[in-house]
Amino acid sequence: MELLDPAVVDGALVDLRWERHGDEIVKVRRGGDFASSLAYVDAVGVLAEEMDHHPDIDIRWNVVTLRLSTHSAGGLTWLDIELARRIDALA
Repeated sequence: MELLDPAVVDGALVDLRWERHGDEIVKVRRGGDFASSLAYVDAVGVLAEEMDHHPDIDIRWNVVTLRLSTHSAGGLTWLDIELARRIDALA
């Protein structure tokens, strides 16, 4: 899988609710409580399984942090951008 140029990543992120942090993109979502955070993570998990591409996930009560990078490629690929788009569509 081909790595994306940082300028391409930045351009793709213009319409998404993610930020580039080096070789990964990051999204922080604040929910109402722990239960809503778990429900969100479950929904992300369904998308990740469908794409066979899995984010790193950190849950802190009502805050979920997602990190995407294609580890096998050593950075960001279109797979990360596509999963980010699908995750953003969750709400």
